[in-house]
Amino acid sequence: YGIDNTLVAKANAAGVIEPTTTSVGKAVAEAVLPGMVAIDYGYVTLNYDKAWFEKQKLALPKTLDDLTKPAYKDLLVVQNPATSSPGLAFLLATIAGKGEQGAFAWWEKLRDNGVKVAKGWSEAYYTDFSRNGGSRPIVVSYATSPAAEVFYSKEKLAESPTANLLLKGGVFLQIEGVARVKGGKEPQAAQAFVDFLRGNGVQQALPTEMWMYPAVAGVSLDPVFKHAQQPKAFSNPKLEAMSSKTAGWVSRWTRLVLKSGN
Repeated sequence: YGIDNTLVAKANAAGVIEPTTTSVGKAVAEAVLPGMVAIDYGYVTLNYDKAWFEKQKLALPKTLDDLTKPAYKDLLVVQNPATSSPGLAFLLATIAGKGEQGAFAWWEKLRDNGVKVAKGWSEAYYTDFSRNGGSRPIVVSYATSPAAEVFYSKEKLAESPTANLLLKGGVFLQIEGVARVKGGKEPQAAQAFVDFLRGNGVQQALPTEMWMYPAVAGVSLDPVFKHAQQPKAFSNPKLEAMSSKTAGWVSRWTRLVLKSGN
């Protein structure tokens, strides 16, 4: 459980999963996970701190290229794609949106403009993000994060203190799934677990537990999801490219971006 569309082609090529299906629930995007059963999906994107931008009277960036301009120097924190799932998703989105050469040229400019690299999402969001006391008002997170801010807030909020920056080349559709392990000794129990994950109880609980969307169509969402957004567009490389090229992309990113000492 948990293999997503960045890894499914690699898992299939390695022969570690038994092709798995289920008759429980009609999925929104099953075909994106060949051989697996989709459980949930969500969008990795940029979030920003509303109060910070209002206080600074700074216009929001309208493109990824804007983030390389002096006005946005030292304002962005991202996660290391070698150690973080959303960090990897964001890197992949930039490659799909800008092309490989364009993306790495952009990352070089971003490095020179003071981007900070955190090990993982928790460090970036809860330490570096200005909403939580850090100095960076833009962070790589999820399109559902503004809804989570409202859900977990101690006071009743009419609107979220954060919002999404849905920039072209900066949004990645992540789909997570489940499959039986090839050679598993309890195939019936494994299939029962797959069916359980696709059942109404789990699918109904997923949104406010995982902050992902349920894979089964027609499952109702908590009203707090009015503060979230499902982007109309996203940038994903093809599955085969993610399987064969991701390791090289991450290695190239590491040499390019981390040499500055961030």
